Amino acid sequence: MARIVRWYGSGPLHLLVLIASFVLTGYAMVRLFAVRPLEVAIWFVGAAILHDLILLPLYSLAELSALSVLRHRATVGPAVPWINYLRVPAFLAGLLLLVWFPLIFRLAVPYPGYTGLSYDVYLGRWLTITGVLFAASAVAFAIRLRRVRRAARADEERPPPDPNGPP
Repeated sequence: MARIVRWYGSGPLHLLVLIASFVLTGYAMVRLFAVRPLEVAIWFVGAAILHDLILLPLYSLAELSALSVLRHRATVGPAVPWINYLRVPAFLAGLLLLVWFPLIFRLAVPYPGYTGLSYDVYLGRWLTITGVLFAASAVAFAIRLRRVRRAARADEERPPPDPNGPP
């Protein structure tokens, strides 16, 4: 097992899940290309261009801005890496916006007739989900910060080892 970890960089379960995801993706691609090959190809090229030329610079700039604003603050106590607590809810909210933007921005004409829902519910629900994601992330960050500070306080209160005592 150590040989696999040294060769691959992670455990065999990670490799198995990665292979299974590639198999599932390949199956989906075969099924999609069999039905609409041109539309799928256009979608992939468009998604690559949208991501690489527009979205990547935008979220890289947003992350650099957040890091530069909060980097120069003095920290009292142990530091907890906070950026992932901001990245994850922002990513999930952006993904939901990307998937549901025609309904959120009232651009999908035939869709309300199929679902029976009006356009008015989508924006409010997306904003609610986004707020819940950021609130849950803030709670998770607060819990992590509390644990790290409590562990640091326990380390400070622990007496130093006696140099003449047992190791």
